[in-house]
Amino acid sequence: MYGSLRAKLSDGSLVVGVIGLGYVGTPLALAFSHKYRVLGFDIRPDLVQALRKGEGQFLGTSREDLVRALDSRFLPTTDLSRLEECDVFVIAVGTPLAADHDPDLSQIEDAAREVARRLRPGKFIVLESTSYPGTTEEILVPILESGGLRAGVDFGVAFSPERIDPGNPRYRIQDIPKLVGGLDEASTQFAHALYSQVIGRVIPVSHARVAEAAKIIENLFRAVNIALVNEVSLILERLDIDAWEAIDAASTKPFGFMPFYPGPGVGGHCIPLDPYYLSYRARKAGHLPQFIELSGNVNEYMRFHTVNLLRRGLEEAGKTPAGATVAILGLSFKRNIADTRESPAIRVIEECLKDGMTVRAYDPHASSISTRKGTVMSEPDADSAVAGADATVILVDHDAFTQLDFDSLSRLMESPPVWIDTRNVLRVAPRGSVALGIGRPLGRVRGGMKPPLDLLGGAEPQAAPRHEG
Repeated sequence: MYGSLRAKLSDGSLVVGVIGLGYVGTPLALAFSHKYRVLGFDIRPDLVQALRKGEGQFLGTSREDLVRALDSRFLPTTDLSRLEECDVFVIAVGTPLAADHDPDLSQIEDAAREVARRLRPGKFIVLESTSYPGTTEEILVPILESGGLRAGVDFGVAFSPERIDPGNPRYRIQDIPKLVGGLDEASTQFAHALYSQVIGRVIPVSHARVAEAAKIIENLFRAVNIALVNEVSLILERLDIDAWEAIDAASTKPFGFMPFYPGPGVGGHCIPLDPYYLSYRARKAGHLPQFIELSGNVNEYMRFHTVNLLRRGLEEAGKTPAGATVAILGLSFKRNIADTRESPAIRVIEECLKDGMTVRAYDPHASSISTRKGTVMSEPDADSAVAGADATVILVDHDAFTQLDFDSLSRLMESPPVWIDTRNVLRVAPRGSVALGIGRPLGRVRGGMKPPLDLLGGAEPQAAPRHEG
């Protein structure tokens, strides 16, 4: 089955179809386009048109790389009939949660049906979308086999988890080690050969299930540790201890410790979702998970804790939440990117609106964010967002925010200005402000700690270091 595919792999005539042109699919398509013709499929016409114009920076790709690919071997399209031309299909679609927190695999199922309609002997399918262990065998393969062909006999199937880190220029897709696991040894070997054409290091594992489990473990490690430090920060707030200082102090231990930092919750396409994906599969297997689900609950709670800090800050300033104007600094789910998927800002904004607040926002990267209560557009700059606001909430530690003059911004706000810092951007409160923050002491400050939570007058602002959240 693999003789023809390997020949095309060697002579460069292979045609790769990437289904889903988001933050995962687009960089992958560009990587493959260095050696092969690539058709990129997406059902969003606006996205496809933007890519065709070379506007891909919002997907974590440089304009130069995108234009190079478009000028040579990459064609984005909404025409699914062109799947007929592909030898290899890479499925990189979204895997969100349903309203009940169960996995929503409808995008994988839809993509599989489109491939199945055009599947011929000798083709190869790779799933990259993150899901629970068993998805490739239990969801993808039955759909692909619905036309009568058999996986492992007529066509090959493998799972290769994406490891994209949006906004991190240190790790290009070509430089990130790639796991591959097939349904059998032959499919694993071909997946290894395929990705080795464009990825520096490819690691084969014994089965697709192992690759799926590895991806979940990677993301759960981060989700659980963020939840741990979030809960610790809630405790330290009440003990009048600065969590940020304590974490940095713990980080001086050269072994056995890895620093994670608190924040207003987690976002993106993996970290907020994966605890629930594995929990769902665990329940199906007869195990009732506790620790994993708890981590998801703690991280979700931080969004509400952020709004509780805002309410407290307004009250300390003699203001009421209802009728207050609040500026949100940061709409994306992490620093220096435009991606707003599952961003903590969504729920924070919804809670503010529920309380009767007026919300404005500014993000130097994201132009808008969609919530269940409507779309919030970014103001052109921070001054426009905070002018006349009763309070400002910092949700993201964009590099651009660490350069802001917070004293000047405070003078544009209604007095006394209220600041809620969830990312350690403010090390000392702006002059004359009420300032609260995640991981900052809630009560009277003791010892020699700086008092960033009290009503401060005349304190000089300090530059903040960058922290992962």
